[in-house]
Amino acid sequence: MLLVYRVPREPSTPRIAVWRRLRQLGVAQVGDGVVALPADARTLEQLEWVADQVVEAGGRAGVWMSRPGSLAQERDLAASMAATRAAEYLELTTMIGELAGQAEPVRRRGLRRLRTQWRAIDRRDFFPPAERELARHALDELAASVTDPQPVRAGREHR
Repeated sequence: MLLVYRVPREPSTPRIAVWRRLRQLGVAQVGDGVVALPADARTLEQLEWVADQVVEAGGRAGVWMSRPGSLAQERDLAASMAATRAAEYLELTTMIGELAGQAEPVRRRGLRRLRTQWRAIDRRDFFPPAERELARHALDELAASVTDPQPVRAGREHR
């Protein structure tokens, strides 16, 4: 699915809000003002909400059902999205490692924050890279090092 949009430059607040929302959704930037997500009911609804937000800000937006022109383009798009998530998971794994050497109260507080971050990444992870499992395992190990640990749930089923 594609969202094709144009947000007025001024004021900048709505443009920044749209950009942040698209980043939260994990879109792939296809071109200037064109982003893509895999097609399903949830992503359609999310992109429609962003389109409404753009229109409310005085811009123009449309959601399009589309298909890449070739299998190679489809693979490139999926690989790009997976690489972005892999970098996020690696950053999370690094933060987990830094937290592991801290005192237990600090680890416990940090664990809550990092679990929230894990869930945010997982929600926008359409093509799970190997780094996902590394981060999940590191979170589970960190959880085991604090009192009353709870394992990280795998989240939704991936396609």
